[in-house]
Amino acid sequence: MTDEVAPPVTTVPPEKLVKVYIKMKAKHDEMRIAYETEEKNLKAQMDKVKSALLGFCKAQNVDSVRTGEGLFYRSVKVNYWTNDWESMHKFIVEHNAPQLLHERIHQTNLKEFLEANPDTLPPGLNVDSEYTITVRRK
Repeated sequence: MTDEVAPPVTTVPPEKLVKVYIKMKAKHDEMRIAYETEEKNLKAQMDKVKSALLGFCKAQNVDSVRTGEGLFYRSVKVNYWTNDWESMHKFIVEHNAPQLLHERIHQTNLKEFLEANPDTLPPGLNVDSEYTITVRRK
């Protein structure tokens, strides 16, 4: 592991830094909760407006409407999922269709695989590691 930037040297005692950090974290959490509450309320109001616009499209049998304030249109959103991953994996292998999966590595599973197989690395694998600090209250 390499540290790109050395931390600043400080004469402030660690106990005081932890106290300040905990206060800042509490304020951050308070602000996050307030934001999430306000955002949730705003999204609920937006959903009501969207529902009214969708109702208008349905009643008028139109897919788009231009107004003096802007354009709104309806479209079909389709989501796919599976409740049977074992069969889905088999299907993907049988049809040579890895593109059906989202390109993302499961961090914990790969870490466990690499620990169990230290001499086997997937081609193109990149690794980034860094030291982090975790602060807990007493």
